Amino acid sequence: MTLTGAQIIMECLVEQGVDTVFGYPGGTVINIYDELHKNTHRIRHILTAHEQGATHAADGYARSTGRAGVVIATSGPGATNIVTGIATAFMDSIPMVAITGNVPLSLLGKDSFQEVDILGVTMPITKHSFIVKDVAQLADCLRKAFAIASTGRQGPVLVDIPKDITATVTEWTPQGAEERAAYWKSVESRWLPEITQTQIAEVAELINQARRPLLYAGGGIISSGAAPQLKALAERLLSPVALSLMGHGAMPADHPLCTGLIGMHGTKASNMAVNKADLIIALGARFSDRVVSNASRFAKGAQILHIDIDPAEINKNIQSYHSLKGNVRAILDRLLPLVQNRASSEWNGDIDAWKKIRPSAHHQARELHPRFILEEIHARVGDDAIITTEVGQHQMWTAQFYPFKKARSFLTSGGLGTMGFGTGAAMGAQIAFPDRQVVHIAGDGSFRMNSNELSTIAYYKLPIVIVLLNNGTLGMVRQWQHMFYEDRYSATTLDRPPDFVKLADAYGVPAWRATDESSFKEALKEALSERRPALIDCRIDIDETVLPMVPSGKSIDDQILEPRET
Repeated sequence: MTLTGAQIIMECLVEQGVDTVFGYPGGTVINIYDELHKNTHRIRHILTAHEQGATHAADGYARSTGRAGVVIATSGPGATNIVTGIATAFMDSIPMVAITGNVPLSLLGKDSFQEVDILGVTMPITKHSFIVKDVAQLADCLRKAFAIASTGRQGPVLVDIPKDITATVTEWTPQGAEERAAYWKSVESRWLPEITQTQIAEVAELINQARRPLLYAGGGIISSGAAPQLKALAERLLSPVALSLMGHGAMPADHPLCTGLIGMHGTKASNMAVNKADLIIALGARFSDRVVSNASRFAKGAQILHIDIDPAEINKNIQSYHSLKGNVRAILDRLLPLVQNRASSEWNGDIDAWKKIRPSAHHQARELHPRFILEEIHARVGDDAIITTEVGQHQMWTAQFYPFKKARSFLTSGGLGTMGFGTGAAMGAQIAFPDRQVVHIAGDGSFRMNSNELSTIAYYKLPIVIVLLNNGTLGMVRQWQHMFYEDRYSATTLDRPPDFVKLADAYGVPAWRATDESSFKEALKEALSERRPALIDCRIDIDETVLPMVPSGKSIDDQILEPRET
């Protein structure tokens, strides 16, 4: 079959099971967009307000479904506008294929109009990058891109395609489902070394000998689909389960063994358990600095068992006593039959006692407290809703107070900490799951960076409810300025427009302002009464803080539990 490069792109996308792409057109991708116009019956294109929003939407689509998201951008500024979104996906191991246009082959390297070496720019933040200089290689590059993005430790892959390649004709041969599955398996096998039964038995014996085990679950539990295995292992060991930010949803928040968030803003129970455990079983987690804090004082009394799909993560941040390299779910499936049931002990009593220790700020009565907002949202939307966030205080409050019970129900930027991520991610999740409720928790600082995407939400009538925790400041930075910089609030007070209710109205999105519990409950009721976009501007105290908090350089169990007096 003879097709143009642009037609081959369409066929390969359909072949890979893609039904939705996000993007923004431009001169070097005009042939691709012409084919998208002809293929609307097979592929839905979502036009966003900005390329970065399109990339975050593709990311949100991937996080919520487990399938690779696809973003398309033109060359030059179009391509550079997706760099932050690619880096966000890379840091959190999210499968994504980014397709960029470039100037024709004859103009490459000549500082041509809207030319940039996007391959070079993105090389450090992709699993792999391609530039297609021969149309005969286009299909193979796209197939490799999806396989690489979706297997092993998942991540973004870039395919850069010069404009003339999309117009050139070549022979194209379809790839069947069985052939594709075999190819993906071959790619994944390069990542996954064979694990012997002897290795599994050694690890099982290490676990069975532990008296004070702690399970530390990260995003790898979510991406491998190992939440049921994690729960089974925890219940067999009667072991507490501490969750990284990316691990939320891996263990039901209301499970008696779940101790919640670990790290800088982790719970007393999770952080105390780290330095009292005799064995820490890290599953699909990478011991980031926000979890470990002072590495020299982290888990000094514990042996570390690290199970992760990426060999590069083993011993990178924390030295392990033993490790297994491979798919977490597959390893747990083999490990569980060898793990013995453990009786309840003094360890469980210690954990239960630590779980009762919470900052008084979590309970203080205020006109409108983040805890009340998040608990009220959960009461209204239930466990099946998808919650997205931006980055900052509201993100940490969501991780602390929202009782996530299902995997892929919490979408947030963990590794890169990208302000401006959440609105796009909410769009991607809502498009992937049109019948589920998506609630986007945003801070006013972050929402200023992506509020243009209200136009996308309004145009496609996406029934996303945006709950804006508006404290009139860059809250997390202000909190540090208050605690450690003698209240020098340098460039963090946002005493300026816009009025977010009026802004939403300009886009045709119904909006409410809430200043106390009663007005918030009424606004949320109204916002959820119909399947439509909505925004609630919640006015919260400018000095509300995220506690507990581990100061920089301190041991993970050296937490600030109470706010410093002004």
